Amino acid sequence: MAELQCPCGRSDQRARPLPYAQCCGRYVDDFDATPAPDAESLMRSRYTAFVRERADYLLATWHASKRPSRVSFDSGVRWLGLEVRARSMVDGEHAEVEFVARQRDATGRASRLVERSRFVREGGRWYYVDGGLR
Repeated sequence: MAELQCPCGRSDQRARPLPYAQCCGRYVDDFDATPAPDAESLMRSRYTAFVRERADYLLATWHASKRPSRVSFDSGVRWLGLEVRARSMVDGEHAEVEFVARQRDATGRASRLVERSRFVREGGRWYYVDGGLR
């Protein structure tokens, strides 16, 4: 049985989509033991967590200074894809990732979220801090 593609859309060197287990699954399903190695991987895995409605992962990877008390999901939203537009290291402990996430709501209306997200590394782990809409 073929493994499901990772929702984040990352592919291997031959441009084949990576399976969930080899991509974001290792972070989302075992975030205590396997933290995302860089800000882009964390951003991609957080997108995957939104697709899979994994509030536990989203909260665990949100920096404590900005973490909400809970995460809710909009009923009927279907995530359509992710495009990473830019990534940059600000310094050794801070990074930014700009992305476009496409979705369709329960009424069928499509929309795009364009954001430049900020990340910080503390204790060897990356955390999402916040993002500015573009």
